Formats: sequence, structure tokens, C-alpha cells
Amino acid sequence: MSNSKSTVIVAQVFISCMMAFLMTGLFTAVPMGFEPGWVGEWLRRFILAWPVAFALSLGVGPVAFRLAYLVVRLTTRPGRGSEGLL
Repeated sequence: MSNSKSTVIVAQVFISCMMAFLMTGLFTAVPMGFEPGWVGEWLRRFILAWPVAFALSLGVGPVAFRLAYLVVRLTTRPGRGSEGLL
């Protein structure tokens, strides 16, 4: 699997879309229930949230990858077997 810059950005488009879609759906349904008009409100919130989620993912994505790399590296030190702690 390629980990090129373009692959990471496209993945962030998909991840931010899915997360914004699911989170706005949940946080619209909880206070409104499934009353008439909730789908329209959900879509309005999603349209606002997705670009924000994507922009934020560009900032936190590299930090998350760096943290994941450090955690995996620290938990798979030589002498602990191939699995390490994970």
C-alpha cells in the first residue's frame, strides 16, 4: 500500500467526510429525535462540518501518524518478540 502524500490527503478527504457525516447525524438525532425536518438539519450541519473536519485533519493527521509511530516503536522494542506489547 502506498503512503504517498497524495494518498494521505485523499484518505483524509474520505475519513473527514465519513466522520463528519456520522457525527453530525448522531448529534442532530440526539436532541431532535427523528422528527420531521431532522434530515434537512443533519445535511445542513454536515455541509458546514465536512470542510472544517477536512481542514483540521490536515493539521492533526501528521501529529496522529507521528504519535502512532512512536507508540508502536516504543511497544515493539527488540527482545520483546515480534508482537511487543501490542
